[in-house]
Amino acid sequence: MTNFQESKDRLEKIERIKNILTNWNPLGEQAKSISDLDNYDTEANDIYFHFVSEIDFQKSKNPLKRIQTITKEVLNEAFNLWLSDKECEKPAKNIMEILK
Repeated sequence: MTNFQESKDRLEKIERIKNILTNWNPLGEQAKSISDLDNYDTEANDIYFHFVSEIDFQKSKNPLKRIQTITKEVLNEAFNLWLSDKECEKPAKNIMEILK
């Protein structure tokens, strides 16, 4: 795969993660008050880069749990939320399908 193809693949995956976060919208109504939210663009990038830097699907014992934790930690830190593992379970499953 060329650098261009890798970059295009990465951008497509981040866009799909961004769509999952936007549709889930863990901020709810509070999202309207954040001027630079940009449909969770920064958070989608953070989740992607944390994931690709930490997990090898072939070796990981529980990649879903790790994606769930990454998602929870990124969003909680970014927005001062208190999301639980359970609340992040469904979006993490969707994100895992993208990152496989």
